Amino acid sequence: MFYLDLFRALEHENIRYVLIGGLALNIHGVERATMDIDLMLAMDTENLEAFCRAADSLGMTPLLPVTMKDFANPITLQRWVDERNLLSFSFRSQESSAPTVDILVHPKVAFDMAWARHLEKDLGSIHIRLAHIDDLIALKTGTGRQRDMSDVAALERLKTLRGE
Repeated sequence: MFYLDLFRALEHENIRYVLIGGLALNIHGVERATMDIDLMLAMDTENLEAFCRAADSLGMTPLLPVTMKDFANPITLQRWVDERNLLSFSFRSQESSAPTVDILVHPKVAFDMAWARHLEKDLGSIHIRLAHIDDLIALKTGTGRQRDMSDVAALERLKTLRGE
């Protein structure tokens, strides 16, 4: 299964990432359909190169007409953010049933803050680094997208049910 293979590859390469988006909501306990995997990464060269190795091992390639080397360059990424308003960078596997993996390159929550508050979830022998509910709420607040507004409401209800 692609999801498990991806998290195994991220762990194998010791990548600093935090799972965000619909899949993160599901793992937290909010039922939500999703067709992709959303991640935040530490955007340093070493971590980006490790992610590229993991992506390559799974047969993933960028959806944009650029190389993995371009993605692994933080200066190039920042230029794309500044000049092209790039918000996320997508990868796709050659496996037709595999979801798209979207990397949030310019998140509203700083990676270091999300990393400091992330939760470790075990799915069998696989460890997943999951964004804290408050960080998911912050990432989804103010986007103007109906789905994000619904997600925020569901996460707030979950926090209330848990007494947080």
